[in-house]
Amino acid sequence: MKIKLYIAYDGTKYCGWQVQKNAISVQQTLQDSIESVFGERYLLTGCSRTDSGVHAKRFCCSVSIADDVNIPAEKIPIALNHYLPDDVSVLEASYISDDFHPRYDAKYKEYEYLILNDTIKDPFLTNKVFHYPKKLDVDKMNMATKCFIGKHDFAAFMSSGSSVEDTVRTIKYFTVSEHENIVKINVAADGFLYNMVRILVGTLIDVSNGKIAIEDIPSIIEQKDRKKAGFTAPPQGLYLNKIVY
Repeated sequence: MKIKLYIAYDGTKYCGWQVQKNAISVQQTLQDSIESVFGERYLLTGCSRTDSGVHAKRFCCSVSIADDVNIPAEKIPIALNHYLPDDVSVLEASYISDDFHPRYDAKYKEYEYLILNDTIKDPFLTNKVFHYPKKLDVDKMNMATKCFIGKHDFAAFMSSGSSVEDTVRTIKYFTVSEHENIVKINVAADGFLYNMVRILVGTLIDVSNGKIAIEDIPSIIEQKDRKKAGFTAPPQGLYLNKIVY
């Protein structure tokens, strides 16, 4: 039997989603909980590989368990949450067909990036937002987002160290909004490259500051040169917001 789980987590204390040898990951933490509930250590498959310090509001993963397990789906979150730390929570669970894959079956993913745009830091938002004190031009940033929508080769917006060869992705929507002193950036695509969202955010900030001109963005995309794009924004403001199947 295969179970689909939706989870939320604060990534501050974790090395990311994927199991690592010398650090604690979200995947390992959830596997520990599953082992405590079901009595075996099952393989857990995630929808994405979030990096160290990145958060998730609705991350999808799946686990195949023994056919003789008899726990109602609505009871599974309660059982797993009993063994999970406070910064990881199972939101819901359902039994699904064995051919479901949380990564390859996704139509698109949406990430959200939060910026505290204020001269004063907020201690209650530490590790939850990127504190950026210089005033951002949200209208200008929104104009820049239009250059990225659609199917493009985003090689210029990928950090080195990735083994991915196909760097073409399709951005479905890309928006910037402001709520008091919080600037919220939402971007959805059929897939994302290594650090792509954080580099897109850094590029928008550089557009706001006048370091990158909006009219130069198509050329930056075409040149596929990482050095031409903006800086890589820090991880703490980034959230995997939702997965659409």
